Amino acid sequence: MRENPVKRAINSGGVSLGTMVLEFATTGIGRMAAAAGSEFVLYDMEHTGYSTETMRGLFATTRSANTVPMVRVPAIQYHMLARVLDVGAMGVMVPMVDTAEQAKLIADSCKYPPVGRRGAAFGVAHDDYTGGDILEKMQQANDEVLVIAQIETVAGLESCEAIAAVPGIDVLWIGHFDLTNSMGIPGQFSSQRYLDAVKRVIAACDKHGKTAGIMGGDLQMAQEALASGFRIVAYSGDIWIYQAGLRAGIDALRKGLAAS
Repeated sequence: MRENPVKRAINSGGVSLGTMVLEFATTGIGRMAAAAGSEFVLYDMEHTGYSTETMRGLFATTRSANTVPMVRVPAIQYHMLARVLDVGAMGVMVPMVDTAEQAKLIADSCKYPPVGRRGAAFGVAHDDYTGGDILEKMQQANDEVLVIAQIETVAGLESCEAIAAVPGIDVLWIGHFDLTNSMGIPGQFSSQRYLDAVKRVIAACDKHGKTAGIMGGDLQMAQEALASGFRIVAYSGDIWIYQAGLRAGIDALRKGLAAS
């Protein structure tokens, strides 16, 4: 089984930086992200039309670049988690985690027995179609898979300490837009209520030896997240990075034309 450098980095107290992909499902996107220094690529199945078959190809090409492929699944269901792991995901993110019971279901679905109930399939994509000792593979898979629970509702915030205490959950990831929506302050990321919620999640992670994560929509937000204690951060996503880069170039050309 492959080692997961992202999980190892955050478990040792370090930081891991990556990005999200929601639109450009190309064979090159993971390799381009790797060439840019991204340590992980988080593919989004929740807000896209991506299928498991699409994920299979994206995971394979991302793994070939020695970058960690992760995926946000649409819902808290066993088959959503086990299938993406079998086709090559090295980390899974689950949205709208509201209770410790849900967190336990997620962890159990991602781990082989005796600690979980993930179904056994070996010599397939997740273990690079190799042979080897099955018990050793199961232990390694349990050790290396990164399990992320998203805190993005008031219910999840109120339960964040209990969620962080669940064995097998590695990261509590704030879904900042959905959390502010749930709090009745949509998009108000400077609100003291939101800032207090962020501190509460980070404190829960610190107390239980877990890692706090978030997506930084722009450079300033990502920098502020790192400064406040987040240790796994996705810098923006393919849609917004492309638009920002294109907009900057087009605007510069138009200003040049106007000046001439």
